[in-house]
Amino acid sequence: MTGPQTTTPPQPTTQRQIHIAKPTLGDEEWQALRDPLLSGWLTQGPQVAAFEKRFAARHQAAHALATTSCTTALHLILAALGIGPGDEVIVPALSWVASANVVLYCGATPVFVDIDPATFNLDAKQVAAAITPKTKAVMAVHLFGLCADMDAVQDAAGELPVIEDAACAVGSSYKGRAAGTLGLAGAFSFHPRKTITTGEGGMVTTNDQPLAECMDQLRNHGASLSEEQRHHGPRPYLLADYNLMGFNYRMTDMQGAVGLVQLDRLDGLLEERRRWAAWYNEQLAELPWLLTPVVPDGYEHGWQAYVCRVNEQTAPAPRNDMMETLQQAGISTRPGTHAIPTLGYYRQRFGYDETRFPNSWQAENTSLALPLHNQMTPEDYQYVVDHLKAL
Repeated sequence: MTGPQTTTPPQPTTQRQIHIAKPTLGDEEWQALRDPLLSGWLTQGPQVAAFEKRFAARHQAAHALATTSCTTALHLILAALGIGPGDEVIVPALSWVASANVVLYCGATPVFVDIDPATFNLDAKQVAAAITPKTKAVMAVHLFGLCADMDAVQDAAGELPVIEDAACAVGSSYKGRAAGTLGLAGAFSFHPRKTITTGEGGMVTTNDQPLAECMDQLRNHGASLSEEQRHHGPRPYLLADYNLMGFNYRMTDMQGAVGLVQLDRLDGLLEERRRWAAWYNEQLAELPWLLTPVVPDGYEHGWQAYVCRVNEQTAPAPRNDMMETLQQAGISTRPGTHAIPTLGYYRQRFGYDETRFPNSWQAENTSLALPLHNQMTPEDYQYVVDHLKAL
């Protein structure tokens, strides 16, 4: 009897390897770790507070709260809004699975809406029809660093709060307004595939002070100042009160120290990514089977990822076959992201299939993310383009 069969991804036949993403880290981040390590203040402390303050200023937000991940940041927002069993939250059908998972964490139900195939973002025209008396919020995802059409989404949502899953959108903007301030609250990711990183980590931004205060309490086990502390001022030797059931979603001070250095790099990293995205657009325009990303007027794309669409009718080979050919040449590519309703858990629980959200399903199966990050050289970019043209 043989054991379970496993498969391994195709290995490059060349020593050259161009990763789909790679963080930009250096001696500055290494040196920044010294203060928290030497001080012994390793959990959330002064470095995190400084990171929050500067992140809020960079994104034109009144409040920023660091968390352990973008997933926990999104969960924190929903929990602070009181979303729970029996409630519904509208979510794009194309996104990373965490966008929908956090709704289930609250005991609520994600209600999926299809995407605009041109931008990969939530189709605002379909939002109004998905709203029911149970709907408590609308989640707009700024996929790959391009903001959703937030004016249209807000119009469709009416009085419902709009939450931004801005995991990919650090530094992005929409009609002159920064991602993370376009709805009631936004959640960012600092995963290593993002433009700036703290290893893992996330950030919530909002201009709503009561919401910020509630989330601040929830991320720290629900801790709040006792009546005596509120009357006499904070006293560290007195225990806090716990009048909410909270979570441990605190960022470490080591991550905060790295985040401060990464934030210093942000504008330069964004400028370089935008320059090479424009170069890709120019170089790939001659390939009729490859549709390059759309950026509407008034949007500032953050280019967390450069995601094209393969025209199945005119492409030289099926998308997956082309990805394997590129991998053999040492070029890492990926599908854009998931059509969440067709993933195993959601298919089994809700009975969705490929017919329900056709644009999202097609995007999962025809999207192609090319390497674009700040560790690539001009020769790397040329190498990618040459191999795409050779297909």
